[in-house]
Amino acid sequence: MRFFGFLLLLAGWVIVLTALALMAADAPRIAFVLAGVGVEIVGLVLVIRAHPLRRGAHE
Repeated sequence: MRFFGFLLLLAGWVIVLTALALMAADAPRIAFVLAGVGVEIVGLVLVIRAHPLRRGAHE
């Protein structure tokens, strides 16, 4: 699951950078940038949820 989270983080960056490089009109560019940021957020949530927490390490 952590692997897919990192892939989504990478895919979000690719979507954002591609939209900025290829699109001239503002409305579609903003939509794709927001979609890319959304994909990055989903990837970050997956990475955080897949990270094992140490419980009781300080006790």
